[in-house]
Amino acid sequence: MINLIPAEEKKAITHDFYCRLLTVLFFALGTATLILSIIIMPSYLLSFSKIASIESRLETKQNEVMPEIDQKAMADIKNLNNKLSLIKQAMDKKYVFSEKIILETIAQKTPGVKIRRIFYQNDPYLGRTITVSGVASSREELLQFRKAFENSSTFKNVNLPISDFVKGSDINFNLNLTAI
Repeated sequence: MINLIPAEEKKAITHDFYCRLLTVLFFALGTATLILSIIIMPSYLLSFSKIASIESRLETKQNEVMPEIDQKAMADIKNLNNKLSLIKQAMDKKYVFSEKIILETIAQKTPGVKIRRIFYQNDPYLGRTITVSGVASSREELLQFRKAFENSSTFKNVNLPISDFVKGSDINFNLNLTAI
């Protein structure tokens, strides 16, 4: 069968078809949107009326005079909240020295050093002393660990016994530090 329609007319027909299809789709979408908004409108209006009634009830409750027992309970709660806030402020301002030392010690740790124990002692005669015990993989790692403490501004005295350097690897050490 021979196709008798010219190519230009074919293009015009397919273009018209897609335009009509697009028009029908937009019309269907608009109709569905209109129907859905009509269906949802009562719920939307009902929610506004509920909000208004809740706000009016809240306003009337706030304007009511509280019974004496409730007023006393509210005063006690306020007093307790004030005391708790004072305690919280005091705890926030409290300087936890031992926590700072532990965090500083962990920050100085190198990959070749494993810390087993951190002992903190606040002696009135010797001052704040920290003993760090652990295992270093090599002498170089141990020396680097000690130098990190010497370069730190938190510690004034770093004491690592020379006997800890006797072994070449897997060195058990006890590093004694004096905090500023």
